[in-house]
Amino acid sequence: MAMVGSLLLPWVEGLVGKAADALVQRVTSMWGVDNYRRKLEDQLVYVRSLLADAEEKAEAEAKTEAGRAVKAWMKKLKAAAYEADDILDAFQYKALRREAQADESTSRKVLYFSRDRLVFHHKASRDLKNVLDKIDELVAEMNSFGLLVHAEAPQALYPQTCSALDEYLDIFGRDDDKEVVVKILLDQKDQKIVPVLPIIGMGGLGKTTLAKMVYNDIKVRNHFGLMMWHCVSENFEAIAVVRSVIELATKGTCDLPNNMELLRGKLQEAIGRKRFLLVLDDVWNEEQRLWEDDLKPLLCSSNGGSGSMVVVTSRS
Repeated sequence: MAMVGSLLLPWVEGLVGKAADALVQRVTSMWGVDNYRRKLEDQLVYVRSLLADAEEKAEAEAKTEAGRAVKAWMKKLKAAAYEADDILDAFQYKALRREAQADESTSRKVLYFSRDRLVFHHKASRDLKNVLDKIDELVAEMNSFGLLVHAEAPQALYPQTCSALDEYLDIFGRDDDKEVVVKILLDQKDQKIVPVLPIIGMGGLGKTTLAKMVYNDIKVRNHFGLMMWHCVSENFEAIAVVRSVIELATKGTCDLPNNMELLRGKLQEAIGRKRFLLVLDDVWNEEQRLWEDDLKPLLCSSNGGSGSMVVVTSRS
């Protein structure tokens, strides 16, 4: 149960950030559904404030009816979180697609938006309202548990990580893609230098979902001795990423100062010769030097055992 707790809170943290994202707000305002987005954000913030207590209750009272009820509720929350994440990704995709149309002719843009507005407005309203209804029901159920807000606002141990949910959810239509990626990961078992596998595509195309399916695959879990998931988003700073990887590898807090040489030594100590899989999810960085000069030498040189891999999901 401890593993579930350690993953669910960062996942909800990530959803709160995505619901508040400027790109998402821009499109929900444009299509007239920003009231749903704001309500979803507010409900997620409320869930987050009580989630730490829910996790403790589910673990401490695991054999009681109340503890089992909380645990069942957490499973339903995970499923709703997956759905909300896909919907918010779709809004980000719409915003990016709209920006990509900015240089086209005025007539082309008018035709595109007049057609798109009718279709997307209906689907967006329906999907966002449906997931909001599910979250509302979960909040109502949560309020019956008598949970308490912790003295301090609950903070995830790894604030830069998002969950690769530990319990498999059926996701149709991606099995072939998953098996291709799994095969690539397993075939690298004798590789000394750590290779990088990019999963590229615009927002809303399911990159993160595919990566989670691979991450949770039993063959992958048996193959790698150390598995780490770091959600990058816009914070693509080498020190932040390395610090998070250290914390994921050690399952503790890294108290070292922001000194790259100290962090480099701690990283090598934390990973050792373990065969590791590191997922860097949702990389937004457009500056190649940050990867080539700062992070790649750290993550892909002397760390880890043979067959270690880095998987990157990115829009570009």
